[in-house]
Amino acid sequence: MDWMEWGGGSPPTAKDIAAYYRSRIATGELEPLAPLPPGRKLAKHLKVALATVQSAYDVLKIEGLADSRPGSGTYVAETTDGGSAQDRAQGLRELQGQLSAVTSQLAELSERVAKLEGDRTDSE
Repeated sequence: MDWMEWGGGSPPTAKDIAAYYRSRIATGELEPLAPLPPGRKLAKHLKVALATVQSAYDVLKIEGLADSRPGSGTYVAETTDGGSAQDRAQGLRELQGQLSAVTSQLAELSERVAKLEGDRTDSE
């Protein structure tokens, strides 16, 4: 079983936990049908609330990377839309990278607009 280790100063957020397991799925370190740690035990291990782990697992389920089985826990999804959970996770990581690049470009454009508006105000 893959127990997330956390070295950050503050406890991990649901986003951190989901990102960790998304990455492990994307790299193939967690294969289809591999069990994820039980929520209560992972919460205790990471010193976070159970709701934090449940939120992270819910994100993975929404992304199609994990499935729950009542009474037997949460597992890496076998397939998603004809592709593996690993393919889906890699695609999500690529999209996150693209979103980060677009966000940076948007910030640069906002700075340029602010500068142009300042220049225009100064010249009036």
